[in-house]
Amino acid sequence: MTISLHRGPARRAAAPGVRPLAACVGDDLRVPVLGGAWAPYVNLDCAATAPALVAVAGAVTRLLPHYASVHRGAGLPSRTCTAAFEAARRTVHSFVGGRDDDIAVFTRNTTDALNLLATAVPPGAGDVLFLDIEHHANLLPWRSVPHRCIPVADTIAETLERLAAALAAAPAALVAVTGASNVTGEVTPVRAIAALAHTAGARVVVDAAQLAPHRRIDLAEIGADYVALSGHKLYAPFGAGALVGRRDWLDAAPPYQLGGGAVREVTIRETRWAAAPARHEGGTPNLVGVVALAEACRVLAALPEGALEAHEHALLGRLRDGLAATGGVRVHRVWEDSTDVVGVASFAVDGHDPGELGACLSAEHAIGVRSGRFCAHPLLSRLGAPEGALRVSFGLGTTLADVDRLLAALEGVLRDGPRHAYRRDGVTWIPVEDDRPSPDL
Repeated sequence: MTISLHRGPARRAAAPGVRPLAACVGDDLRVPVLGGAWAPYVNLDCAATAPALVAVAGAVTRLLPHYASVHRGAGLPSRTCTAAFEAARRTVHSFVGGRDDDIAVFTRNTTDALNLLATAVPPGAGDVLFLDIEHHANLLPWRSVPHRCIPVADTIAETLERLAAALAAAPAALVAVTGASNVTGEVTPVRAIAALAHTAGARVVVDAAQLAPHRRIDLAEIGADYVALSGHKLYAPFGAGALVGRRDWLDAAPPYQLGGGAVREVTIRETRWAAAPARHEGGTPNLVGVVALAEACRVLAALPEGALEAHEHALLGRLRDGLAATGGVRVHRVWEDSTDVVGVASFAVDGHDPGELGACLSAEHAIGVRSGRFCAHPLLSRLGAPEGALRVSFGLGTTLADVDRLLAALEGVLRDGPRHAYRRDGVTWIPVEDDRPSPDL
């Protein structure tokens, strides 16, 4: 059975002191719950994919009537789209504080950007070093080159000492580090890591998939050489990301994708490749995704200084206080001495499978959280949660009312148990009997 999704008035009033910072598509979404009722949807899974901004949808709508080939056609729509594509490149470059000699290469996402950089590490330059807390996107690509994994310690200070020792022990070309953990939300001390790496002659790349939606980034200020990010974490649709940083490695690297647009000249016997960024952007580009990404960057860059941090601080405070008052809940963290945290928190509940809890919150309470291992299996094992955890992650539209609704639902489930039965379906949990209608898409 398929029906259209219900939409109604704005789904919630802003709680005092915490107002939505920007409007998102789907803010008024209502979804079915088990038993035939409907409820306003609370999206607390923004770390996986953030909803598209209304401004982003508007930018895409304005573009589509002019939609044409990029870097190819002589017609006015094509020239307009080419200008929009390159303007988006400048916007993304500026968003991360790119230096004058840095370049921005458009990719599909953060994973794609880091895989590209892995092909650009100069042979013989040394190992790539990374911590054992990384998302798979910033762990697996480096296994294709000489690499070393550095186990973190219980404190940031001890972790930096371990990294310094590893840098001194053998040549390193690159240190790859997350800007903020997608599991715990803890912000990594990138400036200190960059200082250590540069002293040892190594470069630094920041996986900013979770950092960019929550904090301003300035490549020069933090001392990083490269930054990778994804549009779908930044309130834009899937399919566009970027790698921004030093040109020399990218100019010298083999082309990432072979095809039209990446070349200067082709004969039957040889190819002269273009310089970066075109060198790594073979094929027709994702114009719509790139324009959407740039618009999201503009909206985030225009937020008042400190507004996002204050917004998330209030939300995290309410969440932590509520979880602390709930028996048997353990909030995960990497470091004992970390103090800077973005709007992401993961926790375990004694005696409860996180997958079943997540399914119950969704099916019975219309609350979306994430359960599992978050593409960070080594970190979840380190945290003593090899079976996974529940993750709550905030966005620009999250309010205290959303957090309160989660806490109330969680308290009810832990006190009274789920009202329906659930079963495993592979790695996920689903209701044994699901009477919710599917949306008509």
